[in-house]
Amino acid sequence: MLLPTIGVGMNSALDDMNLIQQAQRHHLVVREIGEEIDLEIGPGEDDPSFGNTTLIGAPLRESSAEEHGESKQMVTVSQLSNDAQDMSQNQQVKRKKKVVKRWREEWADTYKWAYVDVKDGTPRIFCSVCREFGRKHRRNPYGNEGSRNMQMSALEEHNNSLLHKEALRLQSASKDKIMADKPVYVKAGSILEATLKRDPHEVEFIQAVQEVVQALERVIGKNSHYVNIMERLLEPERMIIFRVPWVDDRGETHVNRGFRVQFNQSMGPCRGGIRFHPSMNLSITKFLGFEQTLKNALSPYKLGGAAGGSDFDPKGKSDNEIMRFCQSFMCEMYHYLGPDKDLPSEEMGVGTREMGYLFGQYRRLVGHFQGTFTGPRIFWSGSSLRPEATGYGLVFFAQLMLADMNKELKGLRCVVSGSGKIALHVLEKLIAYGALPISVSDSRGYLVDEDGFDYMKVQFLRDIKAQHRSLRDYSKTYARSKYYDEAKPWTERCDLAFACATQNEIDQSDAMNLVNSGCRILIEGSNMPCNTDAVQVLRKANVLVAPAMAAGAGGVVAGELELNHECSLMNWSPEDFESKLQEAMKQTYQRAIKAATDFGYQKESPEALVHGAVISAFLTIAQAMTDQGCV
Repeated sequence: MLLPTIGVGMNSALDDMNLIQQAQRHHLVVREIGEEIDLEIGPGEDDPSFGNTTLIGAPLRESSAEEHGESKQMVTVSQLSNDAQDMSQNQQVKRKKKVVKRWREEWADTYKWAYVDVKDGTPRIFCSVCREFGRKHRRNPYGNEGSRNMQMSALEEHNNSLLHKEALRLQSASKDKIMADKPVYVKAGSILEATLKRDPHEVEFIQAVQEVVQALERVIGKNSHYVNIMERLLEPERMIIFRVPWVDDRGETHVNRGFRVQFNQSMGPCRGGIRFHPSMNLSITKFLGFEQTLKNALSPYKLGGAAGGSDFDPKGKSDNEIMRFCQSFMCEMYHYLGPDKDLPSEEMGVGTREMGYLFGQYRRLVGHFQGTFTGPRIFWSGSSLRPEATGYGLVFFAQLMLADMNKELKGLRCVVSGSGKIALHVLEKLIAYGALPISVSDSRGYLVDEDGFDYMKVQFLRDIKAQHRSLRDYSKTYARSKYYDEAKPWTERCDLAFACATQNEIDQSDAMNLVNSGCRILIEGSNMPCNTDAVQVLRKANVLVAPAMAAGAGGVVAGELELNHECSLMNWSPEDFESKLQEAMKQTYQRAIKAATDFGYQKESPEALVHGAVISAFLTIAQAMTDQGCV
């Protein structure tokens, strides 16, 4: 009758021995946290008794006598180990393996922000900034909510999470800014936290929300009513996800996924691009729709925002395959389009050819001709410079920024990323103003021409792209040019940079390269081209940034002119169109600067245009949403 008891006792002795050995190896004490933290590692759910379990303390190394006593204790336990192993073979008792791992001393500086408290009877490690324990901030879906074996990795992830970094930054920034009844970082942090909880895996969308929340700190600090508006704005009015089956030239069936997110219609019917690219997903669609909503609100016109597309890759496809895909795509999309609903336009992977196929199927399905698509060929209707509008608008915006600095584009060395229609039209207009554009890029690398591009070279680049050839072929014709594989153009010496490729194309190291290359102004041609770390680098270096929602408004302007009822039956001359585009870009620039100065940002500060554009757009949307009630 004693054997089971002895077996249990021996197993307990073994467990105690393991605990002591672990403590011996990891007995270093975490400084400036207030207490040592013991965490179980290994599989298993939370043990309800964990909160009441006494954990073996770690002996300190301050006294040699204590070390001698600890050695004797280890010897005593080891004498029991052989007997315990024999008894455990006779009687197996199911016990949960417990291994204690102590935080190492070298981790202490990383985790100064942490403190220990009890949550539901279980010790937890809390963030002193967010007041939440680690698991609350995990974006990883695996693991149980409170499993102790996940807490350590959860805390490591939390320390690098958007939410913690944002809360810490806001907490620090709020000391020097306008304070309301509650700290600014609590209000702004709650918006980001709600987004993280609702859409934890939508990385691009969360990043866009974070940037907007940062820009709205002072607005939210002055009026907490905007927190509720922002929470409604961040939830799209409708999200459509659908299947797109199509047949290739060999008769084989393929299936892609289609998206359309109509983000907000409080300002008017939605307008937004359609993107065909293998990376397309719901997160990118929402991010594009959110950015487009703000961009449209900042423009002189009353439009809502939307975005859509598919993970279909048009590269390498024949015209017939692309036509069949576009027709299948439109068979579902046409239900949600119309002159008073949603006005689609071109985006990455969608040009004049694709818009023509999409419009033809739409007209066939609805049974009448409606000018609700932007981008079809000129002999239908609209402006003669529609494809050039976004690229030209970027250069006009850069010219406005330089004019405020008493400078001009002539003679300035410019680096351009991307080689699509926006990038090539940027080259074209830079040449017209006497600047020296020296680079373009694609997904495989970048091309630099030290002599700069001219009109003939730009036309040659267009021919290369039209024939689906590599930019490397350019260097075979022009000896002073060179193509760099698996590289980006941000290391090239420049005065201005135009980011016209895709989102997050500039990371922290790229931003540092830009600063070291002498860049003083960055014009965002693509939506959100800089990641969060890159933004911080550029601001610390006082590099002025023209945000895409302001600088990229040229496409919105051209699309609205194209669909204007009074102008739909006439073709704009290049001179008239450029004049109207320049005036619209000037209005957009002035609105962004005014909003920034109204909320205390210096006109010369690197964040003035970025924050001013967001503030102006948001206040316009917020007023419309308030007037229309909770809908």
